[in-house]
Amino acid sequence: MKRFFSFVKIEHTLFSLPLIYSGVLLASRNEIPSLRVLILILTAATGARTVAFAINRIMDWRIDSRNPRTSSRDLPSGRITLWEASWVMIAGLALYLVSAYFISDFCFLMSPIPLAIFIIYPTMKRYTPLAHFGVGLGLAMGPLGGWFAVSPSFNNLMAPALLSLFTLFWVAGFDIIYGTLDEDFDKKESLYSFPARFGRVRALRYSACFHAVAFGLLVVLFFYSVFSLIALPFLLLTGYLLYLEQKKAEDVELAFFKINAVAGVCVLATVVIGIYV
Repeated sequence: MKRFFSFVKIEHTLFSLPLIYSGVLLASRNEIPSLRVLILILTAATGARTVAFAINRIMDWRIDSRNPRTSSRDLPSGRITLWEASWVMIAGLALYLVSAYFISDFCFLMSPIPLAIFIIYPTMKRYTPLAHFGVGLGLAMGPLGGWFAVSPSFNNLMAPALLSLFTLFWVAGFDIIYGTLDEDFDKKESLYSFPARFGRVRALRYSACFHAVAFGLLVVLFFYSVFSLIALPFLLLTGYLLYLEQKKAEDVELAFFKINAVAGVCVLATVVIGIYV
């Protein structure tokens, strides 16, 4: 079990869960959803995250095996076989679809859309530097999914759309930072990424611009749907963390994994306090 959790990096779900539940709270406003729905959202998110990561690892395992930084991953190193990885993906898919089915018919009908994104975005690095936005789009489905789990219609989508756009630019920005680790390898393999296409310095400038856009979208959401002076410090803290992520871009472990996890929680805190306090 530890091998399989390592394969799909189950702990990375921490990036998406705060945004998903922010979407849930924006939809429910003053009514907290039932425990049943909250648990189904958690299982759906976990299943979707497992599918996305497994597809990515399966499609990239040959590339990963040639990259010194990633050759020790589970598939290239042989700790997990392609057959086992496929079963992990199928298990995640089953968990996702069953959870969506029990949430609502609407969510079940919408469930193939994120799956299509999960299949397309791992291929994007082979032909466009916009692959970073493919990753962002995959995670941006989370807030919309949380919203639709509580409000199964296309009415009043401004708030979740703003939150999803924030997620899109936030994730694209930090994925560029992560991509700096493979700048030389991507150039050698003719893979597309911002660092390989534009160079590290210019790529990080784009990343900073995307994070500035992300924070601007979060500010718009704050004044549109969440406004509360008590929540304002958490909004400002989120902006500071995005700034800090850029300042600490040299330390990818800190910027990508630790600061991002805290930033997601700050967004959730902003929404929770803005709505319920």
